[in-house]
Amino acid sequence: MTDTVLILGANGRFGRHAAEAFWNAGWHVRLFDRATDDLMEKAHGVDVIVNAWNPPYTKWATQLPQLTREVIAAAKISGAMVLIPGNIYGYGTGIPPVITNETPVEAQNPLGRIRIKMEAAYRTAGVKTIVLRAGDFIDTQASGNWFDEVITAKLAKGKVVSPGDPDAMHAWAYLPDLTRAAVALAEKRENLEAFQEVLFSGYTLSVREIAALAEQATNRSLKVSKMNWAPLWIAAPFWSMGRRLLEMRYLWSRPHSIDGAQVAALLPDFKQTDHLTAIASAIGHTNVDPNHAVTRGGNNLVTE
Repeated sequence: MTDTVLILGANGRFGRHAAEAFWNAGWHVRLFDRATDDLMEKAHGVDVIVNAWNPPYTKWATQLPQLTREVIAAAKISGAMVLIPGNIYGYGTGIPPVITNETPVEAQNPLGRIRIKMEAAYRTAGVKTIVLRAGDFIDTQASGNWFDEVITAKLAKGKVVSPGDPDAMHAWAYLPDLTRAAVALAEKRENLEAFQEVLFSGYTLSVREIAALAEQATNRSLKVSKMNWAPLWIAAPFWSMGRRLLEMRYLWSRPHSIDGAQVAALLPDFKQTDHLTAIASAIGHTNVDPNHAVTRGGNNLVTE
């Protein structure tokens, strides 16, 4: 009998890739349309609910609690397991160089506290839940995230832009890999704990290393520039999204990575896409050979 998954937020980054990954794995895939569908009806008979709903930062405080309650209610009625793409906001400004399952969630900033409360609601609700925790997303197309909106937005001008320290190590997740892992975990759900937090190591790359990979993919020299945060500071008093972006600025200068031992233990046969192929696909250069190194340029740091 084929399992059925309901994807909430299928037009978003994680949801779009999750729908494809579950489909490719042979699952029945239902997509939820918030304009026309009833969640209770749509969740009837499904085995897994992927909660990829992610409102803008400015609406987290007002919308996430209600969305969480709705998903929990649907999961209780249907008996489905919930799978949530988790982030690393809950660790706060004291985020350590290596995140493990023992790392405490001690965030004091608003966005971090909202995520902590959201996950706690699932933990105490009695609904079987997987939180698949990862770093920033690397997508296969421009989708409005940090990678394409800031870091690689000026590739055509020969620049890679760093939001913080260009040499600070940063946790990344290539979405096709992350969602393949989500499917593999969903297929092992009967063997997992009632509330299972799974850390997905993904890639640990500095912006300067991303620039080097982009050079290899494009066979051109690129310069690393620093992002100018001054416009956000000026606009912040009048622009709530600017305040939220400034709130999370610390992640771009505090080196951090995610321990991969848990995924290795749970999914011993899982293989990630190599770094070069992932970065090349994200910037639209798919014809690259990951085993052939291309002579790279100087990667000079420019402040603008």
